[in-house]
Amino acid sequence: MPNKKRTQRTAASARKLFVLDTNVLMHDPTSLFCFQEHDVYLPMITLEELDHHKQGMTENARNVRQVTRTLDALVKDVSDSGIEKGIPLNKLGNKDAKGLLFFQTKLATYALPEGLQAGKADNSILGVVRALATEDTNRSVVLVTKDINMRIKARAMALASEEYYNDHVLEDTDLLYSGVMQLPPDFWSTHTRSESRREKDATWLEVSGPQVPSMLVGQFVFFETPNGEAPLYARVAKIDGKVARMQELRDYSREKNRVWGINARNREQNFALNLLLDPECDFVTLLGQAGTGKTLLALASGLQQVFETKLYNEIIVTRVTVPVGDDIGFLPGTEEDKMSPWMGAFDDNLEVLNKTDSDAGDWGRAATQDLIRSRIKIKSLNFMRGRTFVNKFLIIDEAQNLTPKQIKTLITRAGPGTKVVCLGNIAQIDTP
Repeated sequence: MPNKKRTQRTAASARKLFVLDTNVLMHDPTSLFCFQEHDVYLPMITLEELDHHKQGMTENARNVRQVTRTLDALVKDVSDSGIEKGIPLNKLGNKDAKGLLFFQTKLATYALPEGLQAGKADNSILGVVRALATEDTNRSVVLVTKDINMRIKARAMALASEEYYNDHVLEDTDLLYSGVMQLPPDFWSTHTRSESRREKDATWLEVSGPQVPSMLVGQFVFFETPNGEAPLYARVAKIDGKVARMQELRDYSREKNRVWGINARNREQNFALNLLLDPECDFVTLLGQAGTGKTLLALASGLQQVFETKLYNEIIVTRVTVPVGDDIGFLPGTEEDKMSPWMGAFDDNLEVLNKTDSDAGDWGRAATQDLIRSRIKIKSLNFMRGRTFVNKFLIIDEAQNLTPKQIKTLITRAGPGTKVVCLGNIAQIDTP
């Protein structure tokens, strides 16, 4: 029969103890719950630093206040002995956090190497990490900090240290969900396809086979036959076991399916137009390199649905005002005047779309351009809080420069009948 105490000790040693620096909590207030089955340790100097940064209207101050409220909820109704034994991090309903939260209560810090200032907060945290690592040699103690110099000092003291990676933006776009699946050449030999049928101006088909469970609802699938037959471009609408119900896409590369004078030039642009012109899809994100037509497609789709199908009342365009080089200072005029220099890309695309009407003449194109501009509103991100957009086509340009809270603020502005389109390229992030 196995020794119960030895089994418990082995399980405890397998769980790491992460000591969090103050800057981690200030950067991500939910970082306490991001270490899964491992335990989290907060030195007293960390709580002291949080108290010093709680005032103000900055993002860091708001994060500190959120962390403080979270810690208050965790220690609520917990006895002194319970705090010393560790507070379960899943107490607030976070099922992914299975570890314990420890506070520095009785632990005395070790003496620091000569040359490190004793009263400095970073050095005090390093002393706590060294004391924890010395006290329990069977357990891995890791310092988590976003301070590069602090990690260097920790490694010089032979202490384990890591950066907080949980909310880093992926640099490799291949790891991101593309929304597209290419079917293998032998797809029809291993799958069964039902007869296509027309329903509500759309062609539907059902496909069954072993690859269907790996598909996702809303995902685009395409199959190009090597013998020159018509390719299959469809979007998954419903999955029931090994049966997927798909809707064949409209081909916007054909001349008869022009969208405000433009056509799709490749497969990806065709997929994008099918999403942008689908009234059932309220939220669209387009990720692509510069020059791939993200803004042009979104603007053309918005104009089509505002002026021709009249699905939306107007187009609202917003973006974060982050300069590429040195800031030139304040801009004069109204909100629209101040935002106009940032909307040069939309002016360029409007000019392209306006030139597609070759039969209107100069006067006709000028009148059309004035009419179009009257239905396009340029709004600043700074004044979005508290607003609600009803029956609007909202375009968020350069979305890669927005923080998670900013993008959440914009998305929650969408009221009934509003479509939100986010455009961006994570390779062009200009904010630190």
